[in-house]
Amino acid sequence: MHVLVIKDLLNKIKIQNPLVHHITNNVTINDCANVTLAIGGSPVMATSIEEVADMVNLANALVINFGTIDDQTFDAMILAGKAANEKGIPVIFDPVGVGATPFRTKKAQELLNKVSVSIVRGNATEVYALIGGDAQTRGVDAGKIPLSNETLALKAAKDLKAITVISGQLDVISNGEETISIANGDIWLTRITGTGCMTTSLIGCFASITKDFFSAAIAGMSVMSLSGERAKSRLKENEGIGTYRVMLMDEISLITAEIWEEGVRFG
Repeated sequence: MHVLVIKDLLNKIKIQNPLVHHITNNVTINDCANVTLAIGGSPVMATSIEEVADMVNLANALVINFGTIDDQTFDAMILAGKAANEKGIPVIFDPVGVGATPFRTKKAQELLNKVSVSIVRGNATEVYALIGGDAQTRGVDAGKIPLSNETLALKAAKDLKAITVISGQLDVISNGEETISIANGDIWLTRITGTGCMTTSLIGCFASITKDFFSAAIAGMSVMSLSGERAKSRLKENEGIGTYRVMLMDEISLITAEIWEEGVRFG
């Protein structure tokens, strides 16, 4: 069932060209905008507290990313999140670095208390910290936790009442009842900045055109993992990270329902 829905999303995304509002990571903002364009969406990156609510009212989804969080940006996130809830569009939350510092963890809990989030995407330690686990995130990189990603995703989806996506060697998505793993990907995805943030943007794009947020989350995560794998396979002997980064964006922009169905591997 999810395969048919995701193929339909891949066929529709470029036709519908949804507007996806981001309040995101300053380090990766350009990547998030470009990946939104590559998959078929239209990005807007407004962060001013004076206009975020108005911009949300024009959008089809809201992506909130904690990468370079500060008090002013956080206030804008809360305003935008509440506006998205009032409009009935999905909020996709990327808790970058949560668990690394008390400030980030406190602000993440505050956001979850004030804004209804549809989808959460992060690494294992970030998600573990969101549900009260004591895990030390190494900056924005994942550390070790006492749960498998499958167990964590299921528990977090129930606790947070949101579709939960955990990226890792095996990507895991859960809605609190069903849990799906994606076996695509390549280690080189961890060697360039922004692939996690870009994945959240992809998820936001798909969530903006459907109410089936579980399928949207699977679509966004699998498109990134499959595209990363395909980009790596195209590299020649004398090509490195810079070429890989360009090829990754190429693969995302060129992916079709047929390419996705042929290449995706569920764990």
